[in-house]
Amino acid sequence: MKVPFVDLPNQTQKMKTEIMQAVESIVDSCQFVLGPAVSAFESEFAEFVGAKYGVGVGSGTDALHIAYRAIDLKPGEEVIVPAHTFVATPIGVTMAGGVPVPVEVDESTFLMDLNKVESAITSKTRAICPVHLYGRSENMEEVMSLAKKHNLIVIEDASQSHGSHWNGKCTGTFGDIGCYSLFPGKNLGAFGDAGVMVTDNEELKDKIMSIRNYGSPKKYHHPILGFNSRMDSMQAAILRIKLRNLKAFSEGRQAAAERYHKLLEGIEGIQLPNIPGDNQHVFHLYVIRTEKRDELQKHLQECGVGAGIHYPTPWHLQGAYNNLGYSEGAYPLTEKLSHQILSLPMFPEITEEQQQHVADSIKKFF
Repeated sequence: MKVPFVDLPNQTQKMKTEIMQAVESIVDSCQFVLGPAVSAFESEFAEFVGAKYGVGVGSGTDALHIAYRAIDLKPGEEVIVPAHTFVATPIGVTMAGGVPVPVEVDESTFLMDLNKVESAITSKTRAICPVHLYGRSENMEEVMSLAKKHNLIVIEDASQSHGSHWNGKCTGTFGDIGCYSLFPGKNLGAFGDAGVMVTDNEELKDKIMSIRNYGSPKKYHHPILGFNSRMDSMQAAILRIKLRNLKAFSEGRQAAAERYHKLLEGIEGIQLPNIPGDNQHVFHLYVIRTEKRDELQKHLQECGVGAGIHYPTPWHLQGAYNNLGYSEGAYPLTEKLSHQILSLPMFPEITEEQQQHVADSIKKFF
């Protein structure tokens, strides 16, 4: 049996007729950039997560970059980010002229260890960027408390957590700005690159809309410096359809996570992610931990099981960040995780039979 890491063709086929009709409507209208479809998606997404305003942009990385531009991050100002995250998180800071400062993660959740944030704060710290990694919400009440205490702006990276909650409130809606990637493989994915931002602040919303469109609040007027990060209308039309299914997608992922738990529980040699209640985890990824990660991944591939690594080299050890001066051992837990974490196949449509094959393959290995 073959079990893909992600099965986009399966999901797309079920919505193909509706999607093709939406694409055809954009072709007929010839409104290919921004336009009514984008405005409709922005409003619908904001309503879905419980924010006042939504703004569609070109990618999740652009969303982060624009967020820091919107708060007027000054060159050299620092932003607290997790050591364990995709490199786009610090890149958004760097592109705006800031300096990303990594903080070690919590061993039980792999999210930023909020107990270690204060020791990373300096006179240059301007903002904190919690990342709701793998679909799990960070403790946003504690984040907001820290931010208030130290007068920090909060930019949420919710690129993997569309629709997850903390105490009944959606991730991305606690801070000043929430940023989401809509890359095809995300829980809510476009048919290409796209991103969306949310905020309750009208002034920030207006600034974000200008920055994404060459710094222009209206045509041929450019009072601030911006760039081109406008959402395509076709992507918006497709995303509107998928957004209507997002709650069901999340429920499918959560059900799959619970099945994995039952199938894998008790296997010596692996550590399973825990499943918090109250919709706090939408399982963009189901990540296990094992000291035999590389050997297990090779074995699973031989068994026809797709398994990924998120992420094999921490961002603070990437060549792009040599200038920050971090060396191996700076963030030992993050570095240890990079050699031990393995993401199992996870998508809403995964079947019990497919998961049984994954579990049987893992049991056979150990």
